[in-house]
Parts: sequence; C-alpha cells; structure tokens
Amino acid sequence: MENISQIRNFCIIAHIDHGKSTIADRLLEKTKTIKITEGQMLDDMDLERERGITIKSHAIQMEYKAKNGQTYILNLIDTPGHVDFSYEVSRSIAACEGALLVVDATQGVQAQTISNLYMAIEHNLEIIPVINKIDMPSAMPDEVEDEIVDLIGCKPEEVLRASGKTGEGVENILEAVVNRIPYPEGDPTAPLQALIFDSVYNSFRGIIAYFKIENGTLHPGDHVKFFNTNMDYNADEIGVLKMDMIPRKILSCGEVGYIISGIKDAKEVKVGDTITQVDHPCKKAIAGFQEVKPMVFAGVYPIDPTEYENLRASLEKLQLNDASLTFTPESSIALGFGFRCGFLGLLHMEIVQERLDREFNMDVITTVPNVSYKVYDKQGKVNEVHNPSGLPDPTMIDHIEEPYIRASIITKADFIGPIMKLCLDKRGELLDQTYTTGNRVELTFLMPLGEIVIDFYDKLKSISKGYASFDYHVDSFRPSNLAKLDILLNGEPVDALSTLAHHDNAVTLGRRMCEKLKDLIPRQQFDIAIQAAIGAKIVARETVKQVRKDVTAKCYGGDVSRKRKLLEKQKRGKKRMKQIGNVEVPQKAFLAVLKLD
Repeated sequence: MENISQIRNFCIIAHIDHGKSTIADRLLEKTKTIKITEGQMLDDMDLERERGITIKSHAIQMEYKAKNGQTYILNLIDTPGHVDFSYEVSRSIAACEGALLVVDATQGVQAQTISNLYMAIEHNLEIIPVINKIDMPSAMPDEVEDEIVDLIGCKPEEVLRASGKTGEGVENILEAVVNRIPYPEGDPTAPLQALIFDSVYNSFRGIIAYFKIENGTLHPGDHVKFFNTNMDYNADEIGVLKMDMIPRKILSCGEVGYIISGIKDAKEVKVGDTITQVDHPCKKAIAGFQEVKPMVFAGVYPIDPTEYENLRASLEKLQLNDASLTFTPESSIALGFGFRCGFLGLLHMEIVQERLDREFNMDVITTVPNVSYKVYDKQGKVNEVHNPSGLPDPTMIDHIEEPYIRASIITKADFIGPIMKLCLDKRGELLDQTYTTGNRVELTFLMPLGEIVIDFYDKLKSISKGYASFDYHVDSFRPSNLAKLDILLNGEPVDALSTLAHHDNAVTLGRRMCEKLKDLIPRQQFDIAIQAAIGAKIVARETVKQVRKDVTAKCYGGDVSRKRKLLEKQKRGKKRMKQIGNVEVPQKAFLAVLKLD
C-alpha cells in the first residue's frame, strides 16, 4: 500500500495544439515509465494520430524520484483541447488535485485555455502554469508570461518555461508537481468511495472501469456495488494504469486504477457513478459531474436497413468510451429506422461517424445536424424538438425559442473587422470587447447556436489566418422568428433534408439548396422537380432534366404528324415512369447541404 502523502494526481489542460501530448511524452520519458518510440504515446487511436488531436483523456501512472530523495507516484491524465471534447476534460479534472496549464509561447493565452482554467479553478485544483515551445524562433515567453500573470494572478517566478520538443525544463515541471500539488485527502479506513471517470469495452474481458478512490481501500475479490445503478459485482481484478494494465493486490484512497468485474452490459456502467462495498457501503455517492448536454443533433441511419440492431449495439459500446454521446431511436420516411444522436459539436459528430466506421465496420448516413428548439403551442404547452420533422402544424405553434450561446473569441486586433462582420451576419450581438496585453482583443458575443453549428468555426479560422480562438457556453433560450424549410422531390417531402431557418434567410437558403441538389441528384428517365417550401408556399424550384432518347432519328422527311405521334408516345411512357419511379438521394446530397457557403 502506497503512502498517501507520496501520491500526486494531476491533469494537463490547454488549448488545441499547445503541445499537451508532447509534454506528456517528455514526462513519461523523464520518469523512465516507457520508452518513447514515436510522438504522442498517449494518443493511441488511429484517428488521433492522423489528425494530430487528442480525443480521449488518458490516464497513466509514473514513478518519480524527487531531489529530496523520496519516490513519488504521479498519476497523469492527458486531456483533449478541442471545445467539442470539453466533457472529457471536466471528468479528468474531477479525478485530480492539480493541473498543468500549458500555454504555447508562440500563441499566448487562447479561448479554450481560459475556459478549461475556470473549470479547474471551480474544482479547487492547484494550477501550475507552463509556457511550452520556448525553443521556437517565434516564441514570446515574456509577453505570454505577462498574460498568464494577468489571467491567474500568480507571481511571475511561478510560471515555468519548458519545451516539449527538446525536453528543456521538464525536470522543473516534475519538481513543481511534487512540491506544489497537494496530496489527495482521504481516509483509508472509511467505507469505500471511488469515482468512475472513464470506461472502455474489451471484447474478451467485458467492461473495464477507470476510477479514483476518494476514501477506503479495495482488494481483488471484494463484493462491490455501483451506487446509482444499484448493481453488485465481484472485483475480479484491480490494478493501476501504466502503458498496460498492471494488477495489484490492494488499492487505497488517492490512487487511480481500473476494475474488471465481468460486466457485459453497457447500460450498467455510468461515468460519474460511485463504486462502494456491498457489506460496508458509503452513505452517499460522490458528487460526480453534471449530466452532459448535447448541442447538436443529427440522425444516424444504417445504409443497409437490416443492420439496425448492430448499429444500436455499436452505439452502446461507443457510448461507454465516449459518455458525451446520447442517442434515441427514430424513423424517417426517406431513410427507414435509425437513431437521433446528440453530439457536443460538429467535430465530435465527425469523429463518432469515423469511429463507427473503423471500430465497428458500420456504414451510416448522417442527416443535416440541427440544435434543439422549444416549441410553445397555442395552449401554452412546451415541447422540446430535436428534429425539424417533429414540429407540429404551423397553425398550432404560438412561438419557437432557440438556444443562444455566449461566445468568447480571442484574436489579434488586426482581424476585428471581418470577425465582427461574420458574427453579426450570423445574427450575433456584441456584448463586450476588452483589450488584453499587446494587440489582442477578447470579443464576447451572444449568438444563436443554430448559426454556428455548420461552418462558423471553419470560417472564423480562415478569416483570422488561424489566429482567432473560439469558445462558448450555452446562455439561454430566446424567442426567434423561425420557419421550417422543406425540400420536395416530385412533390414528396424528403424529411431528412428539412431544416429550421430564420425567416429572413429561409428563402435564399431554399434557393441555394435547390441549386446544389440539382447538381447532385443523378438524371433519371423523367423530369425531377426539386422544390423548397415554407409551409404550403413554394419559394424555389429547379428541375433535373430527363435523359431522352432521340425517337425521331429514324424519320427522314415525311409529314410532321409522324414525328409528333412518336414524341407523344414517348411522353406517355415518361409520364407512366414518373408515377412508378422513385428518386434516390445520394449520401453526398445530405453532406453538401452542410457545405453551402
């Protein structure tokens, strides 16, 4: 059993691309935990390697011999930096007593840095500021140090300087972790209380839950139960997380480890639940994290309708590993049976789609993403609608409220004009504008979430040459003048393409969608009418021309009535075909509607 005063639990938080995973590599190397064979050892998913982003938080244990001669156990949790995975960060923070706040010396403090920092401060974590990438030619360590001092209110000498690439300053980080971060407090003799902060599915061993023990001790073979689900199990194996799982005979309070208890059903493990002993239970569960609130909803349908049950099983297994994914069954006229999934953002949606394909071999169609709306009917009842096709009849609706967010954008002063124009075009209103150090500005906007769902982030990055950083949190629901835009093919509505748009933009959006679909829908033997409608009013129309055979080619000379007769015969055939023919909408069309610019 470890001495609790020699345990340190900490996580690394930062904005995207500030070098968290590289610093984690250097810490692992310095403590001789593993041999670094390639960059970002903790990013073990193919997707993370390809995109160079961290998607999952990873826990790993290191042993460090400090300058005072004692050996410390350091539990490091590396976290993602992208705003779409902030739920992962919140869970990692709940399992730690301290955090390394990493800031890039070439970029300075960015929006996500601030939001992750506030999350850590709310949990009373000890913050150790680190300036990374000081070996870069464009580094500005002094200016960045001033920004950090302004932000946290620490002393300049408390800010550490390091380089994840060369390994400079890594020793100081380890010393600071040992000296500044408090050891976990807990009573090893109290009833067991352990917080589950992550779980993974293993096809041989069932579900493996990762936890941090707040109070008490755990042995293999203990009869344990999960507080919120009230299910009980035997702890077959417990241990600590290094690069592989290492079994242990005992884990005590303050330690981070894993438990394997032969759980097969994904519904039985909830992230944020508390593990306790059956015969000696704790009085109350640990206050976990808030329930996750999805921001963006999209329908996910199997391409082959017989794969519906497999898709459900795949989503359940994926949800274990990614607790911020939510899903409920739904059906669509155009696509059959599928699920309405809730995501934290567009990148999250893209990653889930990729993971379904790679890890579970599921081919899926994803519909146009949208946000949830509150619909008030004439009787004063409220319905929450995640899908435009679920809207009641327009005559029944009193008004619709949509979610608004407070967006914070940090940028160089040179780009204020175009960024303001972008936000105002998206129906945003400027709340605040503050100049921080140097020529950097923080802009705060109130904006409808529906406007930023599709391409806002990409546009912001291209306008500001990649400099602006963006972060947001949901503010409130406000009444908006929204209209449901339907797309009709040959008079039949395609429910998967319907969207809710602001009244002022609906007509132009409808027109652009029709033009786009005209290019994407393959030509048939008959004319296809593509129409955009708001209620019963058609606002735009395009026609995909039929493919025709030249039936009059065999007439040479002769009377015009012979040609007329052949053309009339062809026309009757086309009409009959149109009645029985159906139009297939290619997957490209659903995605193209997102990319309207």
